[in-house]
Amino acid sequence: MRLFSFATADKRAEYLWVLRAFDHARANYIVLLHASGVETILRRIGGGDPAAALDAAAVAPLLEQLHGWGVLERSFDGTRAATLAEYRNRNFVYQFGQAGYRAFRAVEDVLTGRGEDVALSGLALADLLADLSDLADANAVGDGELVYRKLNRLDATLSDMAERAARFYLMLGDLVRTTEVTPEVFLTHKDALLSHMREFSSDLARYAPKLTAALDRVRAGGAEKLPVLAAAHDERVLLTVEEREADWRLRWRGIEHWFVGVGSAPSEAERLREGTMSAISAVLSLLRRLTENRRGGVSRESQLRHLAAWFAATPTEESAHALFGAVFDLGRPRHFSMPYPDADAVPVGRSWWEAPPVEIARTLAETGRPPTPGAPGRVDRNDSGVRRLREKQLETQRRRAAAAAALASGGVRERELSEPEAEVLLGLLDAALSARVPVSGRVRDSDGSGSQHGVTLTLRPSGASTVVHTARGRLYLDGLDVEVR
Repeated sequence: MRLFSFATADKRAEYLWVLRAFDHARANYIVLLHASGVETILRRIGGGDPAAALDAAAVAPLLEQLHGWGVLERSFDGTRAATLAEYRNRNFVYQFGQAGYRAFRAVEDVLTGRGEDVALSGLALADLLADLSDLADANAVGDGELVYRKLNRLDATLSDMAERAARFYLMLGDLVRTTEVTPEVFLTHKDALLSHMREFSSDLARYAPKLTAALDRVRAGGAEKLPVLAAAHDERVLLTVEEREADWRLRWRGIEHWFVGVGSAPSEAERLREGTMSAISAVLSLLRRLTENRRGGVSRESQLRHLAAWFAATPTEESAHALFGAVFDLGRPRHFSMPYPDADAVPVGRSWWEAPPVEIARTLAETGRPPTPGAPGRVDRNDSGVRRLREKQLETQRRRAAAAAALASGGVRERELSEPEAEVLLGLLDAALSARVPVSGRVRDSDGSGSQHGVTLTLRPSGASTVVHTARGRLYLDGLDVEVR
């Protein structure tokens, strides 16, 4: 990014003119320039611009700074010294570096580019068809030189088409975004835009099958020979033959992908046609929206302008307040959505300034939001207490399960029941007697593993009484027979 420092420096206009002088000399096949040579060229191409009126003394520090940024390369020229003093002053000549020239061209393209220059190149489709046909014939006879020239031209043409399409749709997007501010610009160019896009779309649809057929002819003649033939006549001497073959193989794959998609992905030609149709739909939709706005004559902007004129024409401040209240309806006492406790005490039509105030929450007055209960408070979990209670509960269940098992195995006759066994028996009796009919009461306990164990107590009417001996004393069950299993 240091290469672009000349575009934002204080003397950016002077730096730009110096680089334009180097570009002008490059177009005339002059590579190396001295400060005096730059001065001579600027007199010829400056056109009266004050930033271009530079002498050799003013150009020298600019050249040094451009060299420091890496835009220009510097070398010593001893042949320009006529005396020993001039030789000691070290005469330097400068030339564009490769990266520096690209940085200059990027800035120059931005400064000189115009939106009217972009267009979709529909005329190139005929050239593509002719080049593919010639490529098929050259590949069939093994003419490597013609294959190289046609492949090079196809690659350049497709790259130019892609770049033109990208710049055209970028310009169209900028135009669509700015129509809300300046719709006249869009209405002026809409006919030309629609005609241009429709002609390009129809040309692309007409040439697509012909281009595909020509590509099939090239493939039928052996497309794998194309990179080899092109690399043999490629004039890039700094690359090896293998590198040139790999480069042309990659370029040919890109040419194929432009006409025929890879796998389920659509081809670049199909994507370009779909993009053109979408752009036509967007332009028509925008045109319809602008037409409706102009036909109706009423928009949000016109409404606000009329309202502003009404406010400006009010004779007194009271009438302006009355107009404000009528337009925005902020004079009622209930605009906070907080009614009076007694809705009939204050009429709805009474002004907010005359009605008594409504008691509202501080949150509503300060923030404009109604009060809420807020987040629930933090729950303090006593994990140790829960663990102790759980252990105590499990211990009680284990003890009751053991007592139930002892009660089922020993029965209730001719023995004294322990305290846990008596608790189990009383629980079973409570369940059985609550029904008031001959019934069986069952209690279920868990041993902690999830399995269920239980004891069943059955009460039956009997002429005799049942006496159960427990640790608490004797339990008399008059007229009942007790069975535990």
